[in-house]
Amino acid sequence: MSERKVLNKYYPPDFDPTQIPKLKGPKNRTFTIRIMAPFNMRCGTCGEYIYKGKKFNSRKETVENETYLGLHIHRFYIKCPRCVAEISFKTDPENTDYALEAGATRNFEAARTAAELDKKEQQQIDDEEANNPMKVLENRTKQSRTEMERIEQLEELRDLNARHCKVDHENLIKSHQDFSEIMTKLQEEQDEELVRSLFSGDKSEEGYIKRLHDSDDDDEDNDEPKFKIPKGVKPTDILTEVCAQLPITIIYMYRYRAQILGITASLGEYYFYLTPYL
Repeated sequence: MSERKVLNKYYPPDFDPTQIPKLKGPKNRTFTIRIMAPFNMRCGTCGEYIYKGKKFNSRKETVENETYLGLHIHRFYIKCPRCVAEISFKTDPENTDYALEAGATRNFEAARTAAELDKKEQQQIDDEEANNPMKVLENRTKQSRTEMERIEQLEELRDLNARHCKVDHENLIKSHQDFSEIMTKLQEEQDEELVRSLFSGDKSEEGYIKRLHDSDDDDEDNDEPKFKIPKGVKPTDILTEVCAQLPITIIYMYRYRAQILGITASLGEYYFYLTPYL
């Protein structure tokens, strides 16, 4: 099975790339490419807002007789998504940006406007200094005066901070360590006093702590029977006496029930069943 995307193509032994005919087209032909809007803009026809990053199918062409440091400048044509009006803009390599030409107005951008104003002011200063030598001397005098004022303000701030911040860091650290040691010692003394107060009342004459016996130990030690059977009396005699005191009908009833169930009950088991009647 062949590959869907062929990477290695077959070249016959007699292949000569110089014999491939070259396409002859117009010098400045247009290409259809897909781009994203480079900035926020508003359509001049319908007022639709077009945000930065919106994708368009655009036409690209190279601007004739216009370059910057040997770089070609390209122009793009897009259509408004609402009214299908044509909008054109081109690259601006001098400012590393795009320049809007027609069909829309660029939205206000504070950072871009501030950069442009700073650039214009610097350009004006450079032009004045290039044409007027006295202006260069005045600007240098102003810069030196401004630097001296800033240095004086910095020294005043340093003196003020030194006046208010007379702290010895070594003494501060040492006092903190001493305080932590004192607190640790007090805590240990309190713990010792607490232990002494808990175990001081339970000491015997010899100075040892008296241990209390657990309830389990008491049960194990006292294993003597609570009821003593007199000598010469069988344990089953009491069951016989109890059964003799019961009505005969109750005894026969339980015996009949045991025979139906197929159980051979002893006298002790009858006593167990007849216990509620005692």
